[in-house]
Amino acid sequence: MADRGVNSGEAEASVGTDLHLELSGRGARREQLMLALREAITSGRLAPGTRLPPYRTLAVDLGIARNTVGEAYAELVAEGWLTARQGSGTHVASRATPLPPPPPSAGDRARRSAPEARPVAYDFMPTSPDASAFPRAAWLRSARRAFNDAPGDAFGVGDPRGRVELRTALTEYLARARGVRTAPHRIVVCAGFAHALRILGEVLEGTVAVESYGLAFHRSLLTGAGLRTVPLTVDADGARTAELGAVGAGAVLLTPAHQFPTGGPLRPERRTAAVDWARATGAVVLEDDYDGEFRYDREPVGAVQGLDPDRVVYLGSTSKSLSPALRLGWLALPEALVNDVLAVKGVREMWTGVGDQLTLADFLACGAYDRHVRVMRRTYRRRRDRLVAVLAERAPHIGVGGIAAGLHAVLDLPPGTERDTVRAAGRLGLALEGLGAFRHPDSVMEPREGLVIGFGAPPEHAFNGALQALCTALPPAP
Repeated sequence: MADRGVNSGEAEASVGTDLHLELSGRGARREQLMLALREAITSGRLAPGTRLPPYRTLAVDLGIARNTVGEAYAELVAEGWLTARQGSGTHVASRATPLPPPPPSAGDRARRSAPEARPVAYDFMPTSPDASAFPRAAWLRSARRAFNDAPGDAFGVGDPRGRVELRTALTEYLARARGVRTAPHRIVVCAGFAHALRILGEVLEGTVAVESYGLAFHRSLLTGAGLRTVPLTVDADGARTAELGAVGAGAVLLTPAHQFPTGGPLRPERRTAAVDWARATGAVVLEDDYDGEFRYDREPVGAVQGLDPDRVVYLGSTSKSLSPALRLGWLALPEALVNDVLAVKGVREMWTGVGDQLTLADFLACGAYDRHVRVMRRTYRRRRDRLVAVLAERAPHIGVGGIAAGLHAVLDLPPGTERDTVRAAGRLGLALEGLGAFRHPDSVMEPREGLVIGFGAPPEHAFNGALQALCTALPPAP
């Protein structure tokens, strides 16, 4: 027996599917409803076979009489738009097909006639990890624990600083693994490195020094915020930070652990020079800890931030270590910048979900993150070694550098061959980039020709095939 405390109209309205219809125009409500249903069918919004709501439910939703809906359904059945059978409800008739799409515009025809790019067979992009290696089982275990242990307020309005559980876990991990000196109140969680840099772009003013070779996307984030970028010369020992005194910058963006893309850590004296410059001028160092956790043939290199937490902003993310799909990053800030960054980010969290934050906090605290990094460090080292071995066998005239750490290598090419090699790789279905794509347009350095080969993304079963295709694209020995 139905609950007598529930209005009969409310009970009927809870039955059936939702259907968006707008009744407009002149005439009786029945004619307006029939017109709206015909339009929904001919436009394709209601596909053949779609079951319509019971007429009582639709009447409650639209605020019209039940008889009006019943009469409209009956007439559309008679016209062939709908079908109705006792006990099975009312459906859109199978022959009530949508109208054909309009003819393509000139622009559409031009796009269709243009030759399609060959699909990517092997991904050698240097910013991609192995997506198939994401630690799903361990991540799920952390998610269960995190959600079970989370306080009720975790599911309320988000704190723009990020969940305290994650900021606390990051404080401990970064101190232990990267030599970062910070505290939970000085960490701000964000949606990856690009989001962090975009926020900083709104805080900084004037000119930012950058490395002559780096991601153009990162430079565009700074210039998009109204900042000017000036290049620093890069060599085998990283950026020449001694040039900072002559460029008139108020900040510098560096990749000290593994210069991107040329490879190699920033020499100790250049690290010190950058910090001394920041202290003397009141500037800040922005430290992109790119590939900081993946090292192979060298001792661990700690973060520059440990030299002076009040002059260095440390930027990190899970994009290389776990997955770029998580959209999780962090800023370890000087005390003086915390409020400015929070003012830009907003009064509530709008970027990163609390579920992933809580899960990462547990993932770090239980040691699963360290275990995953160690596993992937061995995996990427084997891939790097295979890359070097195959090139030594099939293309010994091609030099390989920047391989002591990170997820990419630089292949040196003969002068004048970079552009043709990138095109040849594209024809073979290889996704890769030449060094020229990373060069600052204002750099006075002599252009260097080469390929930036990311060995993280190709899955294990396809790695040998990817290497053979790469060797085919390389220029022959002179």
